[in-house]
Amino acid sequence: MEKGIPRQGYEIKDSQAATIGRITSGTQSPSLNKAIAMGYIDVAYSKIDTQVYVKIRDKLLTAKVVKMPFE
Repeated sequence: MEKGIPRQGYEIKDSQAATIGRITSGTQSPSLNKAIAMGYIDVAYSKIDTQVYVKIRDKLLTAKVVKMPFE
């Protein structure tokens, strides 16, 4: 994910900026040295490595779907 920390309630978007999900929790991971989050997402976008976007402060930041635990 690009710089920015996803927080609870932030929207997950597709490439056309349509809302496809919502963050349930997020933080900066000290061990991975990057932002991580969990959320609910439409099944059509749930495949591992799918690129999605998180709306943070009116900007769409790139993120991707990963398998738990975070990679």
